[in-house]
Amino acid sequence: MTETHMRREILEIPDAAARLLDASDGALGTAGRALRALSPRVVATVARGSSDHAASFLKYATELTAGVPVASLGPSIASIYKAKLKLDGAACLAISQSGKSPDIVAMAQSARAAGALSIAITNTAGSPLAEASDHAIDMLAGVERSVAATKSFVNSAVAGLLLLAHWTDDRDLLSALRDLPEHFRKAIGCDWIGIADALASEASAGENSLFILGRGPSVAIANEAALKFKETCAMHAEAYSAAEVMHGPLALVGPGFPVVALAARDASEPSMAETADILSGKGASVFITSALASKSSLLPHAATGHPLTDPLTLIVSFYAFVEAYARRRGLDPDQPPNLRKVTETV
Repeated sequence: MTETHMRREILEIPDAAARLLDASDGALGTAGRALRALSPRVVATVARGSSDHAASFLKYATELTAGVPVASLGPSIASIYKAKLKLDGAACLAISQSGKSPDIVAMAQSARAAGALSIAITNTAGSPLAEASDHAIDMLAGVERSVAATKSFVNSAVAGLLLLAHWTDDRDLLSALRDLPEHFRKAIGCDWIGIADALASEASAGENSLFILGRGPSVAIANEAALKFKETCAMHAEAYSAAEVMHGPLALVGPGFPVVALAARDASEPSMAETADILSGKGASVFITSALASKSSLLPHAATGHPLTDPLTLIVSFYAFVEAYARRRGLDPDQPPNLRKVTETV
């Protein structure tokens, strides 16, 4: 079979990340120093879809390292409701691959006019969003033809971590980021196709769903994974915090119910493993990226040695899995029904 655009772009992730890292002392360093000089009391984010998952990932990273609270702004606050927010002394981070969705641009413009230091991460130099911001960062992912964003999601998250590292002068994080391209290569080679048997069993039983779990920064990664699974595999998936799944969603879990737990090597790993084993004890087919679980199936994973970079290798392995699983189901991951590459909302 001809290699899909999605597969090619997954294979490009290590080189795309390396390209961004090589350029990280330019616009990223300047924007990081501007954040350090401002010392914002709050950071606001503006994004939709996969870009919003990257923003959510960076929310956790910022709160855990810089100690600054991060809030997500609804783009329609500016574009539809014309409301004015009090953002003097704040920072605003807008993320968009195309950089031209009218509502994202309008919210970034509104935040800047309200006094926020505005920073844009885009994959399109000179885009309207870049022009609307104090600092424009090109994520340098290169042309992405697949409808399902892969390398642009990863590079937007890497760009955000680089921005954070320059802001806080975090040398350990900068060092970990420079090692990421090699970890991404290993992550692409991690074989997760064993999940397919559990999904096939679910489908044959008349069900059509998957739970994807995370905790802390990996909750954002779980949300991204669930979106890509729905886009490419035409099956339902829902992302939950490993803490929240033990409440209402637990009622849906029965024998054979498929669960993927994206555990990073951070403070949440023991609780993730405990939740996975509880679900396994209820008969669920649970797959986890942690050796701490004793009743669940271990997924191979590329550990990075840093709690903030670890979740990014997990999404790379998941991307490789969903592309392969979509083709196994006879689907073309490059042509998901009802979707197009760029969605421009007002």
